[in-house]
Amino acid sequence: MKKRTNTLPEVNFSDEGPLRHLHLGTEWIQGSMLIDAPTVLFHEYIQRMMAWLLFVEPDSVPKRQAMQLGLGAGSLTKFCHKELRMKTVAIELNPQVLAACRGWFKLPADNARMQVILNDAALEIQDARWWGTVDALQVDLYDHEAAAPVLDSFPFYSNCRRLLTADGCMTVNLFGRASSFARSVEKISAAFGADAVWAFKPTREGNTVVLAQRTPTRPKREVLEARAAIIQAQWGLPAAKWARVFKPMLK
Repeated sequence: MKKRTNTLPEVNFSDEGPLRHLHLGTEWIQGSMLIDAPTVLFHEYIQRMMAWLLFVEPDSVPKRQAMQLGLGAGSLTKFCHKELRMKTVAIELNPQVLAACRGWFKLPADNARMQVILNDAALEIQDARWWGTVDALQVDLYDHEAAAPVLDSFPFYSNCRRLLTADGCMTVNLFGRASSFARSVEKISAAFGADAVWAFKPTREGNTVVLAQRTPTRPKREVLEARAAIIQAQWGLPAAKWARVFKPMLK
């Protein structure tokens, strides 16, 4: 697979009251940060990208590995690294995005538990060193037009599945004026199995977060609710609401 060589968009930011937004040369917001609370996950869809927490024991989280495909404003990378204390790696194509996150969005420098790799995500995830190592894979890949996912194919999602540990999960943000939720879910289901796919209802902004498990399970509602209570108390995420609006696609 050839690396994408299209001209990368210019990166800039804007401040709106307590918020700082990342832009890729357009008015479309690619990510946001509360300036006085840089590790808080502000947007509802970004919070929902953490729904994989419902499928693991909370005390196991710091022993796990997270990977983000697409750095955005660094929100998920910072949260997994600083709040969850996980080993975390992000794959980002645009070096300007990394510079912006370090300069404007308080992303730490690479260290023993966190690194950012500048590469095409489609290529990086084909490196065998990552296969079977990722517990939480978070996919949020949009270009400057925010029209559709940059990577949204059966081969791509098959490669994503190969990254995961036995109880690992992928969460993906599906949003865009030109994207088709049904077609994306069909590809994810083909790669993971229809019984492995869960989805939220869309947010007010139109983002739908879909989760796919490496190994399909159906935790009992009381198990999900108990974990949601711990997640909410320990990390401040609205997980009690997740349990109400998050369902398996295949009943």
